[in-house]
Amino acid sequence: MDIVIPYTPREMQQELHQLIDNNRFTVIVCHRRAGKTVAAINHLLRDAILCPKPSPRYAYLAATFTQAKRIAWDYLKQFAGEIPGVRFNETELRCDLPNGARIMLLSAENPDALRGIYLDGCVMDEVAMMPESVFPMVLRPALADRSEEGNPKAGYCCFLGTPAGHNLFFDYWKQAAETDGWDRVMFKASQTHILPESELDAARVAMSEDQYEQEFECSFVANTPGAIFGKELQAIEEAGQVCRVPHDETKKVDTWWDIGMADATSVIFTQTVGNSSVNVIDYFEMRGEGLPFYARMLDQKGYLYGTHNGPHDLEVREMGTGRSRREIAYDLGINFRVIPKLPLEDGIHAAKTFIKRCYFDSEATSDLLEKLRLYHRKYDEKNRQFRTSVVHDFTSHAADAYRSLAVGWKPRSDLNAPQQRSADMSYNPLASTSL
Repeated sequence: MDIVIPYTPREMQQELHQLIDNNRFTVIVCHRRAGKTVAAINHLLRDAILCPKPSPRYAYLAATFTQAKRIAWDYLKQFAGEIPGVRFNETELRCDLPNGARIMLLSAENPDALRGIYLDGCVMDEVAMMPESVFPMVLRPALADRSEEGNPKAGYCCFLGTPAGHNLFFDYWKQAAETDGWDRVMFKASQTHILPESELDAARVAMSEDQYEQEFECSFVANTPGAIFGKELQAIEEAGQVCRVPHDETKKVDTWWDIGMADATSVIFTQTVGNSSVNVIDYFEMRGEGLPFYARMLDQKGYLYGTHNGPHDLEVREMGTGRSRREIAYDLGINFRVIPKLPLEDGIHAAKTFIKRCYFDSEATSDLLEKLRLYHRKYDEKNRQFRTSVVHDFTSHAADAYRSLAVGWKPRSDLNAPQQRSADMSYNPLASTSL
């Protein structure tokens, strides 16, 4: 007997189904009202009907039991209700199919209550709202029970949601780009054209720019109010410039510093590619250590160094010794090139412009990237606008080191230009003077 589910997927939903079919783990970022829950329920239902294994088990996981019932239960009853012999359990939010398969609507409120089950496939909806332990400690072992040798897609999981900042969902989004067996896709409202333009225009009027970018354009950085580098970083991520950037042993490594004594010291490691691109290959930050510690750190990294570039306050002399930190660093083998001081806003502008030149290693510079994303301006609630001043917090040192990079970077050919060997002494200052 043929069973027809009353569901015709949109173009975006068809792409979603294909992605889940072709990968064991998928991360799908959707704008609001895109139809992701409808697609997820129908995908689980189709797989449950067609699964050849005995007693198949599939699950839709929401952040709370209430959300599971309000968001997905009616959809499950609507689409599965056409199947002869199907039974629904309203108390447990469970659908039992005549082939012995079962689809369960579960909650992430108490992860330990989910232990002991096995799953052929599951969908986690609104992952950003769930505890971090749900997938690695509970669902991942449950999927292992139904894995098969030679079938890498058996026991699959799909992570669904709309961005809500840098949290668990963002971590899975990054992991999907770097891990075999994982894949990801993002559906923005401006790309899917599911919602009418008039509706999107009305949403723009009712929402702030950051709110709109998060909910309809799937921005992971938009919910950091006053973020300075958010849009630039999102642009290079979409362009594939946050990826694995290996160290090239045939090229020298330059360092860029923000130095603190009682405060944190940040060091960025770069390699210049040609005369236009910069590979940011490493990042280091530590608090409460002196220059000897950082000299040892440079040795332990094992790079072949080019220039060490530091802020203007390296020239400040310490009251106790009468020596500048630049002189102390020189004695330790760190010959600093001092970067000219610029007004803060000029430095920020240079840094925003410079980002598009850079390729960041997604692992070694993840801490740097996170701090650059969160670097932000103060908000003046009285005047309802962001101030020109920035918030000085744990992100400031990384941002200052990056600003040093943007202001001080030069193509390698300029740094290696030969210096003037001798002064021109042929000029006579009295030659044109008549007595």
